[in-house]
Amino acid sequence: MTDSPLHATEAAPVQPSSAAADSGDHIARRNRLVINLLLVATFVVILNETIMGVAIPHLVVDLGITEVAAQWLSTAFMLTMAVVIPITGFLLQRFNTRPIFIAAMSLFSAGTLIAALAPGFEVLLAARVVQASGTAIMMPLLMTTVMTLVPPATRGRTMGNISIVISVAPAIGPTISGIILSTLSWRWMFILVLPIAVGALILGAVRVKNVTEPRVVPIDVFSIILSAFGFGGLVYGLSNIGGASATFLGSWMPLIVGLVALAAFVLRQLALQRTDRALLDLRTFKARTFTVAILLMAVSMMALFGTIIVLPFFMQNVLQLDALTTGLLLLPGGLVMGVLAPFVGRLYDRFGPTVLLVPGSIIVSGVLWGLTMVNENTSMWWVLVAHVTLSIGLALMFTPLFTAGLGALKPQLYSHGSAIVGTVQQLAGASGTALFIAVMSGVALTHQSAGESVISSTAAGIQAAFLCGAIISLLGVVAAFFVRRPRELTPEQQRLLEEESGGAAEGVPIGH
Repeated sequence: MTDSPLHATEAAPVQPSSAAADSGDHIARRNRLVINLLLVATFVVILNETIMGVAIPHLVVDLGITEVAAQWLSTAFMLTMAVVIPITGFLLQRFNTRPIFIAAMSLFSAGTLIAALAPGFEVLLAARVVQASGTAIMMPLLMTTVMTLVPPATRGRTMGNISIVISVAPAIGPTISGIILSTLSWRWMFILVLPIAVGALILGAVRVKNVTEPRVVPIDVFSIILSAFGFGGLVYGLSNIGGASATFLGSWMPLIVGLVALAAFVLRQLALQRTDRALLDLRTFKARTFTVAILLMAVSMMALFGTIIVLPFFMQNVLQLDALTTGLLLLPGGLVMGVLAPFVGRLYDRFGPTVLLVPGSIIVSGVLWGLTMVNENTSMWWVLVAHVTLSIGLALMFTPLFTAGLGALKPQLYSHGSAIVGTVQQLAGASGTALFIAVMSGVALTHQSAGESVISSTAAGIQAAFLCGAIISLLGVVAAFFVRRPRELTPEQQRLLEEESGGAAEGVPIGH
């Protein structure tokens, strides 16, 4: 191809002729089935990511381990996700949809079975790693498939369903875990999930069709090693800040190693992408809308995960509520996000991202500023209203960010963009958790040293944590004004691009 402006993207899908209407309807039904199966499977695997936190006290007693060891069941899961997700850009180009789906759900199902039967901590830890390997593949697979199959005009509503998976599953995970643990043993968290996972695997193996065209792409082993040390080191170091392992070797050394390896990883990708051999193609960031969307997504994920980790501390350690009540109070917010997501998707299709992102970012920032005033006299109902309002703001943001950000990319970069989105989610979630916990712990300790009570000191620490989040959220408000809906090609541009490419181009918006 020549260096025409049209090559900033691919074109809008060609409308089927009347002679091909039946075939088009069949393809549309097939595509809907594939997407719906991927949505269900992804919801199950993402839900599993956040269920372990509430179970830590039970595992400490049942397995006879320390709290630090038990925390590794969550840390190892996040580490595996951080290492595997960057590789999915290669996997989704190299292999077809069906085998990738079967591999991901087989890993997750096998890990779930091993966890349910685990005789001790070591086997349970290995099971969580196996689970995470499957989970890491599902989210990029879902996003890449949607970007490939769904035309730009209706992507918003489909991405709204993906927002349910990404936002609601982590939000309700602790609640479901709390309900299960209030009456059953920790093993039931895996026993109840197993038949759903196996059912999704069997149904997908039978009904999912190959909807993408794989191509032979080389794999750079050195990039994988750098990626593992880079993203793994960052997530591990961040997850330990403010915790029991908050020492130089436990936190800062992994962060330093991670930053150095990440810098080397970026330099290598910049060199390899000149010949289309990058493990994670960074040309995605040449699309301004994608870059701004990723920045805003990171801020949103920091707010979501930071709040998810700190609010239970506040409700249990300051308001003196039990774990089940805490989980139930957080449940409405997660459900609100799920209910709103499809409507937000339809609004995006009609009006674009700005009318959703600007009010959404303002709501999120306003709630975080409001949470800086919580103390031991705060009503739990005020906390409930604040969490639901925060969930509304986040619901207004996630769908436009995913749709506009990925829609601004060239089609050959969809798999890389999806992998970057997943990686940013993990890093932002770990960063938000680390920031909120570190600030909360440090300020609380300072107040206790000054002679204040534990409850009063904890409340002060939580106020400071939310203050940090509120300040960061202001960046999100500014960024929200710069996310634009990618423009679709005109019929004339579509025709020219098809002539130059030698056939019907299948793609979407012009990146900004």
